[in-house]
Amino acid sequence: MKTRYSYFCPCPRGLEVALAEELNEIGQINKTLHVHTQVPGGVHCSGELSDAYRINLYSRIASRCLLRMAHSGYINENDIYDLTLEQPWEDWFGYHHTIRVDVTGIKCPLKSLEFATLKIKDAICDRFRDQFTQRPSVDTKMPDMRIVGFLDARNFTVYLDTSGEALFKRGWRLETGDAPLRENLAAGLLRTAGWKPGVPLLDPMCGSGTILIEAAQMLAGIPPGLHREFAFEKFGSFDEEEWLAIKDQVQPNPIPSEPTIFGSDISGDMIVMTRNNLNKAGIKFEVPLKQIEAQEIKAPTETPGILLTNPPYGERIGVRGDGSLEPDELARDFFSSFSTTLKQRFTGWSVFLFTADLGLPKFLRLKESRKTPFFNGALECRLFRFDMVAGFNRREEAKPKE
Repeated sequence: MKTRYSYFCPCPRGLEVALAEELNEIGQINKTLHVHTQVPGGVHCSGELSDAYRINLYSRIASRCLLRMAHSGYINENDIYDLTLEQPWEDWFGYHHTIRVDVTGIKCPLKSLEFATLKIKDAICDRFRDQFTQRPSVDTKMPDMRIVGFLDARNFTVYLDTSGEALFKRGWRLETGDAPLRENLAAGLLRTAGWKPGVPLLDPMCGSGTILIEAAQMLAGIPPGLHREFAFEKFGSFDEEEWLAIKDQVQPNPIPSEPTIFGSDISGDMIVMTRNNLNKAGIKFEVPLKQIEAQEIKAPTETPGILLTNPPYGERIGVRGDGSLEPDELARDFFSSFSTTLKQRFTGWSVFLFTADLGLPKFLRLKESRKTPFFNGALECRLFRFDMVAGFNRREEAKPKE
């Protein structure tokens, strides 16, 4: 019988429910992955080592997949050192690999997390030195192996990262605009908005195209981890045959006959950047892109769909400003015009705006039907939903057709 491991998959705060749903879907592939509890900032699950391969390949929302090495109560740094020293690190990697240790804590009573980090690093290096007279080197920039410690008020958990570079780094991003959304946050927003492949999607302030590319890859059936490398490929127990078989199971979807994903931006440079990024992300079908101000857009399909965007705020709105207006006035003018466009041209659409500006509905003069809290890094944000309901007369006219 294969060994089962405990995993923790961190994610942007606010996306725990979406990640648990996604992990349950990944678990349907082989029925060996079990999803357990959601905690602020991630989801606990368990499965075979091959399930870590699948999470890394398929998860659009997880930031990493961490394999739990040990968990125990602690009183001081020596307990942390002792528990780390007991773990069979040599079964997973060699002294020729480079390592990096990161520690996070919640209500941790220790004076210094840096000292705890040092203790974990020392324990791993001492174990290798005792057995092989050689120890791994530290590389904080591009390590082969990342070890993650987590401390709360009473317990210490040490993890081995199976992912390597964070999972939101899909391997396609050539270039970014100002303040790009992370890919896993964009994927989480799409899921939270209820978007499914085939539903019309428009991002009228697409920037470097992150939301469009996540949606296009989902439509194409391209897993986010298909074209990148992972730390688990360097594990001593890595089964290359099994990994290749898992990747061989990927079935791309047929190319759609009609476009359903659309983007636009005020900046021609951003449109060029989005097109380049779409190509790099392996998108073989047309995603129509337009250089146009958001206030001038029209619904791209007769069938209502989802408009999802991360609007600029503050100085980013001033791209076209003549310098005579303050950012607040620019924002008020911009969102007032944008709101008129939504009401007049997007009847039946669900509009989702992701922003750190919690007063956005006031600028739009619209009442949100839902607001979901998220964090973009440390920045508190909201995903506001506005339902563009038809006016009274239009509803009256539509009645005979029902």
